[in-house]
Amino acid sequence: MITVTGARKNYGDFAALDDVDIEIPSGSLTALLGPSGSGKSTLLRSIAGLETLDDGIVRIGGDDVTGVTPQKRDIGFVFQHYAAFKHMTVRENVAFGLKIRKRPKTEIGRRVDELLGIVGLDGFQQRYPAQLSGGQRQRMALARALAVDPKVLLLDEPFGALDAKVRADLRTWLRRLHDEVHVTTVLVTHDQEEALDVADRIAVMNRGRIEQVGTPRDLYDRPANDFVMSFLGNVSRLNGKLVRPHDIRLGREPDLARAQDAGTAGSVGVTRATVERVVHLGFEVRVELRNAATGEDFTAQVTRGDARALGLAPGETVYARATEEPALPETTRVPIG
Repeated sequence: MITVTGARKNYGDFAALDDVDIEIPSGSLTALLGPSGSGKSTLLRSIAGLETLDDGIVRIGGDDVTGVTPQKRDIGFVFQHYAAFKHMTVRENVAFGLKIRKRPKTEIGRRVDELLGIVGLDGFQQRYPAQLSGGQRQRMALARALAVDPKVLLLDEPFGALDAKVRADLRTWLRRLHDEVHVTTVLVTHDQEEALDVADRIAVMNRGRIEQVGTPRDLYDRPANDFVMSFLGNVSRLNGKLVRPHDIRLGREPDLARAQDAGTAGSVGVTRATVERVVHLGFEVRVELRNAATGEDFTAQVTRGDARALGLAPGETVYARATEEPALPETTRVPIG
C-alpha cells in the first residue's frame, strides 16, 4: 500500500500540493486524474522521491520513505517520453537495471525473456529503439521498469505522446498486463476516457487537492461535486442543472420528450430548444441545441436510430428533458484549474 499524509509542496506562491491525503491499495491500478496544474504529476513525483515535500509523509508498504532517495524506494517509473538508451538493443535496455544490481547472467536472461514475452516484444530482442514504433518503445520502457520487480510502478502520462489509436490499444494492453503482474500501479493522466478504461480507482485532483477518490462507476454515477462531474465525462447544463448529454431525451412534441419512468426528472421539466448542429460520431449522434427560453447552449447525445426517427436538422424546434440527474451535494461549486 502507498499512503500519503498531509502532503504539501509549494513553488513560490503556487501550491502544487495542498494538504493531500491518499491511500493506494496494494495490487491496485489507481489513476490520478485532473487538468494541467492540478498537482497530479507533483504527487506522483513525490511518491517516487523525485520531488521533496515541504511537509507530509510518504509510506510504501508501511515504511516511511519520505527522506529516502528514489533509488532506494523500490519503484519503477515510466515517463511520457521513454528515456531509452539509443545505443543499446531492446534486450540490453530491459536488462540494464538488473545488470546495475549485479544479478547473475542466467537470472537476467530468464527475466528479460519472460518480460519481453509478457509485453509482446518477443522476437525484437536485437532491435534498437529507433527500429521500434512509439507503442513498442513504450512497452519496452514498461518491461524495463518491471525488470527489477518493483513494489510500485509509477506511470506519468505514458501514452500522451502517441496517436489516439495506439493509445487505445496500449490502454487495453496495460490493463491486461496489470491483471497478470498485479504490481501496485499509479497512473497520471488528464484523459478521462483513459482513467475510466484502465483504472480500478480514480483520484480526481484540482488545484493541489483531491476532490474525490473511488471506483470509476462511483465517481461517474455519484460525483462529489460539479467539478468531478464535469471532469469525469461530458456534461450539459439544462435549466441550471448539470446533466449527462446521454441522459437528455429529445422529442418533436413536449409529451414525447418526457421520461419513460419518473426517476428524478421531475425537477428539470421539458425545455423547448432550437437545433444548432447535428454531428454524426459513428455509433452516436451529438445534437448541439440552444435553450429557447434562456439562450443557453447545451448538448444531447442520441442514438443514430433516434436521430433518424426525429429527422433532426439545424434550425428546427425540439423539446428536451433530462431522464436522470445526479444527486449532487448542496455545496458543489468548485473552481476549475
